Amino acid sequence: MQTDILSWGDGPRVLEVFLEPTCPFSVKAFLKFDELIAKAGEDRITLKIRLQSQPWHMFSGVVVRAILAASSLPEGRESAKDVMAAVAAHREEFEFEHHATGPNMDATPNDIVARIERYSGIKLADAFAAPELEHAIKWQCKYARQNGIHVSQTFMIDGLVHPGISSGDSVEQWLSHIL
Repeated sequence: MQTDILSWGDGPRVLEVFLEPTCPFSVKAFLKFDELIAKAGEDRITLKIRLQSQPWHMFSGVVVRAILAASSLPEGRESAKDVMAAVAAHREEFEFEHHATGPNMDATPNDIVARIERYSGIKLADAFAAPELEHAIKWQCKYARQNGIHVSQTFMIDGLVHPGISSGDSVEQWLSHIL
């Protein structure tokens, strides 16, 4: 099973952003990426999304697996991006209240996958179930650990973590660090 790298642009400056897809701060960052690429220019920046599953976001592993499953489909990274956008637009349906309560206590992983398919329009259940997908998931985890990443959202420019950049910053502020 091949998964697409979640990468946009082909510029010399490489921005890697480690995101947990149901985290409100990661969602805030994710929603700025198209504007970032447009303002920076695809020839000046390469943006790579790295998935950082976090256990306090209870369905994090399921959602991360669904995104990577989508990246294995024919539309690859664009399908994965559509899944991330669907989760971002309906974040509360993939998260627990106070990380431990609420209606999602009765949801199963199958319910979460069905919601993702419904909101994104992407049929990914078969890819989600593929045992080989585990390799892509483990790669994301290992890569984050090797780079000292422990939480989302974390920004890394040309291989160096930049703790002063956050989802609350404007795209212009990001650009002042990147370019």
